[in-house]
Amino acid sequence: MLYKRLLFLLFIGGIAGKASSQSFVYRPNNPNFGGNTFNYAWMLSSATAQDRTVDPASKRTNTSTDTRTNTLDSYAQSLQNQLLNRITNNLIGQQFGESTLKPGTYTFGDFRVEIANGTQGVVVRIVDGKGGETSITVPYF
Repeated sequence: MLYKRLLFLLFIGGIAGKASSQSFVYRPNNPNFGGNTFNYAWMLSSATAQDRTVDPASKRTNTSTDTRTNTLDSYAQSLQNQLLNRITNNLIGQQFGESTLKPGTYTFGDFRVEIANGTQGVVVRIVDGKGGETSITVPYF
């Protein structure tokens, strides 16, 4: 019996000497919790792909109708911008001719345009009849 115990202890000792382990290191994936910041795009795309919720405010319509409507709206907006550009060019040409903008206040319908020389350049302030205001500085060259 003593021989079996001794043999068993030698066997266990031999196995224990050959056993090895590795160290486990926790490394977070989520950049919000200290993970690599390059994981952000991958995690966002994975979450977006898994998202099955539908916004109740969004309407489901025929995409071909939407595309046609968007194209027509885009064309109408482009045409309107071109007409306004041409009208503005004619008004500026009639008001100022070929010379530069002269300081002063000018009124075009509901718009009031104030032109002044500033330290950084010519300041053009546009005020519409509804109270909206835009200021543009054209720098000196």
